[in-house]
Amino acid sequence: MAEKTKILFLCTGNSCRSQMAEGWARHLRGDRIDAYSAGIEKHGLNPLAVRVMAESGVDISSQKSKTIDELPVQKFDYVITLCSHANETCPYFPGRKIHKGFDDPPKLAEDARSEAEKLAPFRRVRDEIRKFIESLPESLGTPE
Repeated sequence: MAEKTKILFLCTGNSCRSQMAEGWARHLRGDRIDAYSAGIEKHGLNPLAVRVMAESGVDISSQKSKTIDELPVQKFDYVITLCSHANETCPYFPGRKIHKGFDDPPKLAEDARSEAEKLAPFRRVRDEIRKFIESLPESLGTPE
């Protein structure tokens, strides 16, 4: 059996986008991807991210918000940054760094006037991340 591709999904606070990406990768590609997520900072797991992922049958409620230093692994085949701040401030990791930016659902939901308006950006970004994860690891090419 081939070794799984180790991927770190990196975001600013490891509260939403990177957590969704880790959850999708484990759910959809767990046989081929060893997925991790972290943040440049630690902001706590966003309950709306947990909720919209559960709507799609993926339970991320036991995942924890963590910084890079708290990861059990420090060597990855790929580090995928999901926001521009993480892309610009990502420390060096052996392996290949790729940027795939997604909108920030909590930021988009700040001025929402209803629960439906608040959940809409979370659902949209959840679905965009799923589509991206479905292309992995093949779409990444060969690690360096």
